[in-house]
Amino acid sequence: MEGPRLSIRFDADLWLFLTPQHRRESVPVAYDGTSTLGHVVESLGVPLPEVGRLAVDGRPVPPSHRPRDGDVVRVLPVRRPQELPVRPPRFLLDVHLGTLARRLRLLGVDTAYHNDRDDDALIRWANAERRLLLTRDRGLLRRRALWLGAYVRGSRADDQLADVLDRFAPPLAPWTRCTACNGELVPVAKADVEPLLEPGTRHNYDVFARCTACGHVYWRGAHSRRLEDIVAAAVRPVL
Repeated sequence: MEGPRLSIRFDADLWLFLTPQHRRESVPVAYDGTSTLGHVVESLGVPLPEVGRLAVDGRPVPPSHRPRDGDVVRVLPVRRPQELPVRPPRFLLDVHLGTLARRLRLLGVDTAYHNDRDDDALIRWANAERRLLLTRDRGLLRRRALWLGAYVRGSRADDQLADVLDRFAPPLAPWTRCTACNGELVPVAKADVEPLLEPGTRHNYDVFARCTACGHVYWRGAHSRRLEDIVAAAVRPVL
């Protein structure tokens, strides 16, 4: 005798988390009769932090809901821009998102990052500082100990940055954070940093800023055109 079954309809925006055979309008799922709806959804590959709303037969339900045989479940993605318990958002990026971390810092977004932290350390860090953990690791997002996380879409840094800005709409303050350590930048007189400069830099540049945390000195140098392009592309959509 066939056991209980559910019909789950995932919004197309969530299909990237599903196996190819499940990427369709309705997914029939065998149900054990006891698992929560949140568990069923995650067992199919969709992390709960990516789910904005669950509905059974058109009625909103929480992830803890236990469905019944024959229920039709609708799974919707998080609405954009996403409402967050902490504004402005403060991010923590996993070890694979170093380029994205530097770009967010370039835009003045508070972004913590180290390339040597394991999953447990990242979760402790995110929870302690109430930072939203950004990752492309779906398993990390399914960890119950994590207070808040999100999956970053895109394999290229340009696409990842566009996704984060679209989803969270953080306020931007370009050129105000250290891309190396996330510290705040302040203007500094050339005379105060001149002993730290190479002769060519000393001769060609007069405007400098310095990180209040690590002391790194910044100026608009050879890479400024590329960085300015990144800033312009990020700022333009929110003007």
